[in-house]
Amino acid sequence: MSDPSASTQVSESVRVERDGDVALVIVNNPPVNALSWHVRQGLFDGITQATESGASAIVVICDGRTFIAGADISEFGGGAPQAVGLQEVQSAMEDAPVPVIAAIHGTALGGGLEVALCAHYRVSVASAKFGLPEVNLGLLPGAGGTQRLPRLVGVPKALEMMTTGRHISSAEAKEGGLVDDVVDSDSLDDLRAAAVAFANKAVDENMPRTRVRDRNELVEQHKGDEQTFADFRKGIARKTRGFLAPEYNIRCIEAAANLPFDEGLKVEGKLFMELMTGPQSAAQRYYFFAERAANKIPDIPKDTPLIDVQKVGVLGAGTMGGGIAMNFANVGIPVTIVERDQESLDRGLGVVRKNYERSRSTTPEQVEERMALITGSTDKADFADCDMVIEAVFEDMDLKKSIFKELDEICKPGALLASNTSALDVNEIAAVTSRPESVIGMHFFSPANVMKLLENVRGDKSSDSVVATTMAIGKKIKKVSVMVGVCPGFVGNRMLFMRGAEAERMLMEGATPAQVDNVLYEFGFPMGPFSMSDLAGLDIGWKEETSSSSTIREILCENGRRGQKNGRGYYTYDPDTRAATPDPEVEQLIKDFAISKGHEQREVSDQEILERLLYPMVNEGAKILEEKIAIRGSDIDVVWVNGYGWPVYRGGPMHWADSVGLAEIVEKIKGYSESLGGKHWTLSPLLEQLATDGGQLQTYTS
Repeated sequence: MSDPSASTQVSESVRVERDGDVALVIVNNPPVNALSWHVRQGLFDGITQATESGASAIVVICDGRTFIAGADISEFGGGAPQAVGLQEVQSAMEDAPVPVIAAIHGTALGGGLEVALCAHYRVSVASAKFGLPEVNLGLLPGAGGTQRLPRLVGVPKALEMMTTGRHISSAEAKEGGLVDDVVDSDSLDDLRAAAVAFANKAVDENMPRTRVRDRNELVEQHKGDEQTFADFRKGIARKTRGFLAPEYNIRCIEAAANLPFDEGLKVEGKLFMELMTGPQSAAQRYYFFAERAANKIPDIPKDTPLIDVQKVGVLGAGTMGGGIAMNFANVGIPVTIVERDQESLDRGLGVVRKNYERSRSTTPEQVEERMALITGSTDKADFADCDMVIEAVFEDMDLKKSIFKELDEICKPGALLASNTSALDVNEIAAVTSRPESVIGMHFFSPANVMKLLENVRGDKSSDSVVATTMAIGKKIKKVSVMVGVCPGFVGNRMLFMRGAEAERMLMEGATPAQVDNVLYEFGFPMGPFSMSDLAGLDIGWKEETSSSSTIREILCENGRRGQKNGRGYYTYDPDTRAATPDPEVEQLIKDFAISKGHEQREVSDQEILERLLYPMVNEGAKILEEKIAIRGSDIDVVWVNGYGWPVYRGGPMHWADSVGLAEIVEKIKGYSESLGGKHWTLSPLLEQLATDGGQLQTYTS
């Protein structure tokens, strides 16, 4: 290995070293070697210097924990780029008069992989990952990735990788033709030695310096092949509904198959700019940063000591409790799950096992490993040695208070006590214990083993350590955690209540369940409020003996309509496919009920439905910020994207409201307040102030 003192610094983040006749162009731009302007300039100057110095070959390699992990997102939309552009760097690599080898460890993602694709050969460590995840930011690879990747791995593989953004392993990359050699090691020193050895071999054996852009065999197989692309579109249609970026990625790969390389690049450039300047990518890039910001609690010091959670207790083995337990078993944390009787416990543990067995990502061995981490019991005293206990019983305040009194007596000092309440007062629950500082809300969403959101609810007396531990545990169990304050319904459900009230009111005025649901579906939600009610079950909390025909839901339940569970709710359901069909009988029941209550029937436009469903949510979000229930406007968006199906390509309710225009929304709310009345149409002073001042909800910090 060469003497590091012989290295030449060509930019603040790139240096050139020699190992015999091989030049190493080394990137060092912590933490992830992003393609900042000085990295691009350094790569260009380093490759130029290496070729001019007479090196026989060039190895592009990175210091730190990863290869180039992608573009510098902070430069997006910031006007003309500084220094050389990425395409100039790529041309310098492709057109170099000596072999260029990319040596990859960690991740080669996005622009990082696009750089590696311009080397003549690629060598990686066994643990390296590769991908073009731009689709997750509403974009497509804009530096030739859409044209080069299919030339190396083929059209079908490129379609799958680029429309999902999935990272592939070194083994998969080697098998698919993306990587030429894999080092059976994860050591950066071993990678460097192997890459230099490969470079010397390339020189000694006069291996061809074929540019990826000139390798047309795999794409020419699909020239004029409309069927492959049509079938692929059909296969992903449901998953990618509403998103532009997957379709634009497909069009670029079609261009790779049907056009010469330079013509395909023009298609890529045009479509990239359409996405980059469009609202969807703006929303998705905003959300990328919003999710990361949600982890930061401003008044909690970074060095706050965390509770060492080695064992977790879960009270309740129902759907929610079982799902919560799975989250901990999935990351190797033992769980004690307690139910009131053996029959309920066995049933709950049986559901957990079935969930694991049905999962495509869990091997039979993993099923047994995870089930072995879950211990069932019917005695709360078994929580005595748990570091953290999560209560997951019915949403009943008296029940929860009685449970927390028991937990206070059973659990060891310092144990974190969490309630999975979705709407109740965490302070009231904490007050029955002798340690309110140890109590916090952890609102998991159903199914808890699937849904990403964890709405953590900070009580007035929750300690810094408990708050910090809850956020850290959320990250460990792979949830997107947001810290919120105490109020009825917290952030998500409080806003949902507003939407639900207007949805019900519009049925009374003449809108149909299908019309209301369809407006939200077309907006991008997976389903509307009435489809959701049918899925959950219309009879939740309904008792036949006390039913009084006073609401639409009661009327439906009284008529034997329970939702999907019996095939009849707001809709009728096909017994085999569960496909929903609007039911004229339901529409007549609703109409008769509305008229009996004195409501005039009229046509309600789709635009009015959209405004009346979403504007009260925006208004309530502003009130939540005023009351300091949410830390940031962007936190509200993270809650709604992850917990309630708000389409990420619309950023969340706060981002969306800013894009519509707060002044316009304020005027509409004032109008609806006059014509409709109701508490949820009372205008938020903060919303009115931001509209007047030209401020934004998405950037507001309470």
